[in-house]
Amino acid sequence: MTASLPLVHQEPVMGTVVTFQIHTPAPAGRVEAALGEAVGWLHWVDGTFSTYKFDSEVNRFDRGELPEKAASDELREVVALCRRMWEETEGFFDAWVAGRFDPSGVVKGWSIDRASALLISRGVTDHLIDAGGDLLMRGRPASGGDWCVGVRHPAVPGAYCAALRLGEGAVATSGTYERGLHVMDPYSGEPAEELLSATVVGPELTTADAYATAALAMGARAPSWLGRLEGYEAQVVTPEGRGWWTPGFERLVDARLRGANGSS
Repeated sequence: MTASLPLVHQEPVMGTVVTFQIHTPAPAGRVEAALGEAVGWLHWVDGTFSTYKFDSEVNRFDRGELPEKAASDELREVVALCRRMWEETEGFFDAWVAGRFDPSGVVKGWSIDRASALLISRGVTDHLIDAGGDLLMRGRPASGGDWCVGVRHPAVPGAYCAALRLGEGAVATSGTYERGLHVMDPYSGEPAEELLSATVVGPELTTADAYATAALAMGARAPSWLGRLEGYEAQVVTPEGRGWWTPGFERLVDARLRGANGSS
């Protein structure tokens, strides 16, 4: 029996709810098995990289009880990824900024990219994964055409500051509207408060998520850096409600709404 589309599954994990939308016309048993593997992977990541569980691998590594060369392949991959993001963001993405190793800013996106690859390897090629508002889209929706994505307005509850039409790709937003001033400027040591939100669109969620976090930390310096990125587009919103976006981001805006959503 072919699964009814879209098939939706919500999984509480990693301190949020990850929602899978499956749009591939495939036997229900195959879809359920693939979802089970993807969900199992996310729970493994949660246990391995939790900064709240005393005996998690990431905490044992942070305390020096686990040498990097003895860590799992996944932890060593994430450590290397954090170092690369630090270099690519001019030090504004810093997994060590709080005085301890906390890779949360890349782990969620990285784990979702891997979950998506797992689904694809099982023949579930058309899907959307929503990880607490950060989105990864692969293939096409069941209705055909592009994916339609609303970017939440950081200051107006229930409103959007952009509506995008996308093919495959990822959309990540870092903002202060839910968790407050939780991102630090690693150079000043103070909470980043010059932007309300930073949204980055690109081919995969790992980098988009890290870039969005770095942009929020940069504050007013973010546009000049975001404008130089290759393969990624972005939008930022200031506490005064003013917006800026890259020319490529503007091209992603749904043409029907382009006149109502210009930057200011």
